[in-house]
Amino acid sequence: MILKGRVWKFGDNISTDHIIPGRFYHLRSNLDALKEHVFEDIAPGFNKKVHRGDIIIGGRNFGLGSSREHAPLIIKMAGIDTIIARSFARIFYRNAINVGLAAVISDIDGIEEGDIVEVRLDEGVLIDTTRGIEKKFTPLPSIMMEILRQGGLDPYTRTHGGFKI
Repeated sequence: MILKGRVWKFGDNISTDHIIPGRFYHLRSNLDALKEHVFEDIAPGFNKKVHRGDIIIGGRNFGLGSSREHAPLIIKMAGIDTIIARSFARIFYRNAINVGLAAVISDIDGIEEGDIVEVRLDEGVLIDTTRGIEKKFTPLPSIMMEILRQGGLDPYTRTHGGFKI
């Protein structure tokens, strides 16, 4: 599984409230309206600038805060298929995989916003094609890769009827 896209870069401790500000919680049953506010407070206009296939680079503790599964879902709906970060908040990490959003833990030094990166999920390789930087990361476990290939936990369980470990 190879994903390639333009980088959007965020720092450390990006919370679920940074992703979807709490004042828009009332829109949680209208996901199309909710996605219009993704990263609104820290990256104004993000929802208008992001393109399908773009990739987010984050620092440490990406996705901390509440356990709202809306946060990774809205990122996915905005067109992002992959987030690469130094570390993730545990619940956000699992919610991301469950909605079909690849969450990769990797060194991100030297990668800048606007760069084009290629993520080879099966191989555990991250390549910044803009700067000629290559980094290795631990590939996701096979069950997580299969959930991503199926498009998330829902389609996976509809196809397989449960987990095969």
